[in-house]
Amino acid sequence: MRTIRRAAAVLIYPAILCLGVGCERTETPTNAPPASGPRADLTAPTPNTDWLVRALSLGAILSDDPLATAWTEEAEDDEANDPVKVVPFQFDPSGTNLVRSHWLRGTGCPTGAKLSDGSTFTDAGCPTGDPKDTKRNEGLLLVKTGPTPNNAAAGADLKGVKGITLTELGYDIRAGTHCGAGAPRFNVVTSGGILHFLGCASPPPIVPALPPSVLSPSWQRLRWGPAELLLAFPPITPTDVVTSISIVFDEGQDTPFASGLALLDNIDVNGTLVGRGPGN
Repeated sequence: MRTIRRAAAVLIYPAILCLGVGCERTETPTNAPPASGPRADLTAPTPNTDWLVRALSLGAILSDDPLATAWTEEAEDDEANDPVKVVPFQFDPSGTNLVRSHWLRGTGCPTGAKLSDGSTFTDAGCPTGDPKDTKRNEGLLLVKTGPTPNNAAAGADLKGVKGITLTELGYDIRAGTHCGAGAPRFNVVTSGGILHFLGCASPPPIVPALPPSVLSPSWQRLRWGPAELLLAFPPITPTDVVTSISIVFDEGQDTPFASGLALLDNIDVNGTLVGRGPGN
């Protein structure tokens, strides 16, 4: 992990210094309008870079980290055949019991969900979903209670991604939950031990353009394509080979969002959607 942290530091500390003196990012995605709704203010002259320092300090956390607790029980019968698995974990080395990560049934973005009258319901925020999540409507709950500086994080480890290159990452996020510059974020490690960060609001994701009449008030689909991946810290190029990917949530209730939680669904890796996992 020290090697990964050093490699990330070499590439990312210049970005921190640049942000600290108000440098402007010149590259802008051509088709990536900023997400609507509550988001971190990325237009401020001196954006908050604390999340970058915190992310570098934590390094690449995965479910098999000796200081992490992974949820592997209650896997569904056919889960072994899933190309990508999303395994929740808690990183809480001091045993504070202030973080939690879990797949929970009944909390996901509904796609073709059956209602009590026999009809079905699909939220406009998720017109497509994990085809195997048809009964439980699971969502991935990530919670950090209390202050952000507490050395603890909720997260999820994406299994089955080693050796791939990336064309798209993303997830669906429930309205009113936390979407900051640094959390929830993708931690992507590529060959050579380079650690890349892709935050919920930094760089700005692609948000599907929908007319107001069908815009979902409850869920939002966020995607980072090739242009947005190049704006990660440091950039993720089309030829970078992935070693690991995790989702990390380490921002607490002392932020403008105040909730200290994010609810995700349909984790997207190159167009494969994962909307279920162990611990449901």
